[in-house]
Amino acid sequence: MFKRLPGDQAPNLVSTTPDTAVVFRPAVVRTPALVTLIIYACRFVVALVRTVWRHPVACCVPAALGAVWALYGWQLTVSVAGFVVLALLAWAYGAPDSFARLVGWRLLAWWRLMSVYRRHWHAVMEVSGLARRISGRVYMPRLVKVQCDGWADRLTVRMLDGQAVKDWTDRTDNLAQGFGAVSCRVALVKGGRLVLTFPRSDPLAAPIPALAIPNEPSVGPVEIGKQEDGRPLKLKVHGTHVLIAGATGAGKGSFLWDTIRGLLPAMRAGLAEVWALDPKLMELSFGRELFQGRYASDPADCADLLDEAVTVMQKRAARFAGLQRSHVPTIEDPFVLVLVDEVAFLTAYQPDKHLRQRISAALATLATQGRSVGVGVMAALQDPRKEVMNIRNLFPDKIALRLDESEQVDMVLGDGARDRGALADHISPVPELGAGVAYMRLETSPEPVRVRAAYVSDDDIREMVALFTERGEAA
Repeated sequence: MFKRLPGDQAPNLVSTTPDTAVVFRPAVVRTPALVTLIIYACRFVVALVRTVWRHPVACCVPAALGAVWALYGWQLTVSVAGFVVLALLAWAYGAPDSFARLVGWRLLAWWRLMSVYRRHWHAVMEVSGLARRISGRVYMPRLVKVQCDGWADRLTVRMLDGQAVKDWTDRTDNLAQGFGAVSCRVALVKGGRLVLTFPRSDPLAAPIPALAIPNEPSVGPVEIGKQEDGRPLKLKVHGTHVLIAGATGAGKGSFLWDTIRGLLPAMRAGLAEVWALDPKLMELSFGRELFQGRYASDPADCADLLDEAVTVMQKRAARFAGLQRSHVPTIEDPFVLVLVDEVAFLTAYQPDKHLRQRISAALATLATQGRSVGVGVMAALQDPRKEVMNIRNLFPDKIALRLDESEQVDMVLGDGARDRGALADHISPVPELGAGVAYMRLETSPEPVRVRAAYVSDDDIREMVALFTERGEAA
């Protein structure tokens, strides 16, 4: 039934059953043992040099101790090691900040690299689909380095040739789960390199009490809370416009009152004025004495107040024309901040069409022309849809508190913000955990930053009113 195969092909025959194809064993090239040993030796040398280059301290310390042991014996080695440990402990106790910066975080980064990221790197890359298998060869993104600080691990990664940032932002959930983190954020450093941020703790979990009122009058960036990395959160209000979006109870009032609190010394000195539009009659009315008559709650009064702000802006522009290009606050020309709470009620839900058009036109005029003459707008709303707030792109700085839907994140912060880690729809609805927590995207930086505003209580607002009233009585 079968023909005899000529030559030496018969031993290579694996199957000759009638219902299957003939399969031959692949050719095997036998490598001499000496060549194999040379290859492994070269790989070992390369890995050793790379390890010493990347981790000089971790390699030099055991090498130095080994040299002391070989030359002077174990007694001196133990003495030197004990002295070094005591010196490090004294340093950590006496100057914890410098110790953490120069030693502590580096040791933690090395430990996290070896115990977490290097250990699981290949498996996570394979399962998440970020590694590529071509012609039987696996191409793996390279983990360049790991850096640690008080709240997160930052991994610098070299992407594969041909990969895009979106390939990584689409797999942030896979990366976070694979490395045991609660979330992952992706940021492009330069061509071909990414920084993956894996938080280890949440510095913003606890509410922040109201910050102290500044001593010096200033309209510069006002401190209103804390960033996720522990640094103070300073919000620029002079020379820009700010849009705040968040669901009910998300903490929009914290950003409004923290801004007023930071500007209070300048308001007392006559260098700043806050004009308040409060159609909800609940948030800003509690401290209406601070606004010196520039307060409106009725939609018609809100439209009149906005028209007055436009008039002030246009008069300043006419006086500044040809003389100056930026505004410097003075008593004659103070910085004017127009606060609008629940702006959607005025621009979208207002039944009077004429008032709605007046208000929308005035806000658009202020947002396009007010920055250079010292008239800023800070608007807060719940629904960020375009049909509700069609001028949201005129606000350079945007803040997204807790939102109801994932699509709303990109509506507020811009396209791709959620893919880069701005998970505003995942902020906890529990007031103690999520009130005042937000993602902020500034004009000067496209990357969203997680922040939390301090909580200004009713007693804090009464204190502010009393302090401002004292200024009025003294005058």
